[in-house]
Amino acid sequence: MALEFKPFDKIPRLKRAVVVTEKIDGTNAQVYITTGTEEEPLPGALEFYDKYCLDTWAAVGGPFYMFAGSRNRWIHPGDDNYGFAGWVKDNAVALRSLGEGQHFGEWWGRGIGRNYGLTERRFSLFNVHRWNSDNPNRPECCHVVPTLAHSETADVEFEVERLRTFGSVAAPGFMKPEGVVVYHTAARSYFKVTLEKDAEWKGDNRVKDAA
Repeated sequence: MALEFKPFDKIPRLKRAVVVTEKIDGTNAQVYITTGTEEEPLPGALEFYDKYCLDTWAAVGGPFYMFAGSRNRWIHPGDDNYGFAGWVKDNAVALRSLGEGQHFGEWWGRGIGRNYGLTERRFSLFNVHRWNSDNPNRPECCHVVPTLAHSETADVEFEVERLRTFGSVAAPGFMKPEGVVVYHTAARSYFKVTLEKDAEWKGDNRVKDAA
C-alpha cells in the first residue's frame, strides 16, 4: 500500500488587505437555502425536512428550501435559539433573495448578550463584501455588521480604541461594545479582539448556541 503524499499548504502573505468589522455580542445564526431536483426534490431524510424546513418555493433551478441554524445545530420554532427560527419563518419570503447557500450572521438585541439598548432583535450578516448597501438583493429585514476599516494598513488597535471611546457603530450610543473581528483576505481566516480581558480569554463558556 503506497503512502499518501500530503503537500505542505501554501503560506499566504501577511501584508495583504484585512477587513475590520465590529464584533457584536449576540448569538451566531445562519439562514441556509438549498435546492433539490425534479428527480430528488427533497435530498436526504424526509423527516428532517418535515421538522426543520421553514419555507419552500419553486423557481428556476428549484425547488428551493430554507432552514435556520444556530452555531451548533439546526433549529425550528418549536426548538429555537432566542426566536431566530421563528423570525426566519416570518420573513421567509423576503429572505429568499439571499439566494442559495449558507448565510451567516449575528442574531442580537433585546434579551441577547449585551442587549445594546434595543427593544427589538436584528440579524446582521457577516459577509460585508457581498452584502454591502449597494447589493439590491439584500433583504430589508437584514442588517450587515459595520465595517470599521478595509486596507493593508488597517490599525486594529486603533479601531478597538475607537470603539472603546465612541461606543458601538452597530448600535450608536451604546458605550460597551464587545470588540472587533479581523478578516485576513489572503488567509481567508477570521480573528477577534475583545475590548475586555482579551489576553485572559480561555474559551467560550456561554450557552452552547451563543457566539
